[in-house]
Amino acid sequence: MVPALLDLILPPRCAGCGVWGAVACPSCLVKLLGEPAPRPPDPAPPGLPDCWSATAYEGAARRMILACKERGRTALVPALAACVATCVAAWQTEAEAEGERAARPAGAALSGAALSGAGLSGGGRGGDGAGGDRAGEGEAAVTWLVPVPSARAAVRRRGHDPVRAVATAAVRELRGLGRAAVLAPLLRQRRRVADQAGLGSLERAANLSGAFEVGHRALGALRPPHSGTGRAVGFRVVLVDDVVTTGATLAEAARALRAAGVTPSAAVTIAATPRRVPYVATRRKHHIRDNHGW
Repeated sequence: MVPALLDLILPPRCAGCGVWGAVACPSCLVKLLGEPAPRPPDPAPPGLPDCWSATAYEGAARRMILACKERGRTALVPALAACVATCVAAWQTEAEAEGERAARPAGAALSGAALSGAGLSGGGRGGDGAGGDRAGEGEAAVTWLVPVPSARAAVRRRGHDPVRAVATAAVRELRGLGRAAVLAPLLRQRRRVADQAGLGSLERAANLSGAFEVGHRALGALRPPHSGTGRAVGFRVVLVDDVVTTGATLAEAARALRAAGVTPSAAVTIAATPRRVPYVATRRKHHIRDNHGW
C-alpha cells in the first residue's frame, strides 16, 4: 500500500503517461473512458453474456489498470469505476431501446406504458430468468453489480481486491447518474486455479471449470427489492471484471450464477484485450511478404 500513501503525500503522477498533477490526467482519462461498446472475444465461449467494455486493453488504459491492480495505486479506483458505470449505463440504454422496439407492434407508436428494461435477460432467485428484470410501470429496474472474485492469495499479496473495489465505487457512480444499483458480491472461489497468463482459450476454460460458486448466505441477503406498494421491483444482474481476454472467466462466473437460479444480463469490463491475428495467419502473411518482396 506504499504507492497509495505516496499519492497522498507527494504530488501525484498520472499512471497512464507519468505527467505530474493527477493520478489520471484528463488526456489519459479520456482514453480510459474510451467508447463503451460491445467488445466480446472472438470466438466467444459458450454461456458468455452480452459483453461490453469501455476501451481496449492497451496503452494508457492498460498501464492504469495494472497500476491499480498490481502496484497498489488505489487512488485510481474512482476513475476505473467511472469506466464501469459509464459502460453499464450505455449497455442499459441500448438494451432498453432494443426491448422497447421488440415490444412495439409493427407500425404502432410506442405507448407511455412501455416496459422498462424489456428484453433484458436478468432473472430472479429460483426463477428461470424470463422477465425477472421487468419493472412495474414507472419503476426502474435495480441493477445488481456482481464482481468476479479474486483469489484469496492474490488479495493477500496485493493488499486489496481491485475488482470488488471498482464495482463498489461503480454502484455509487450509477446512483449519481440516477440509476438504481446495488453491490451483489454473490460469487466466491470454490478452488484454487492456476495463473492464467500464457494460457490459450481452451486451457483457460479448463483451468476455470467449476472454479466459482454462489454463496447462498449472500444470495439470501439480496432478495429482489420491492416498491413502496409491496410489489416486486425488477432487477438485472451484471458481472463486473477488469479485463476480458478469452471470456473464460466471465463465462464460468455466469455458469455459477445460473446454477443458483440467477441469470446474468450482461458482463461489463473496463477493457478488452485487442483481438490478435491467429499464429497460422501471421505465418502465412510473412511467407507471402517474403516471397513477393513486400
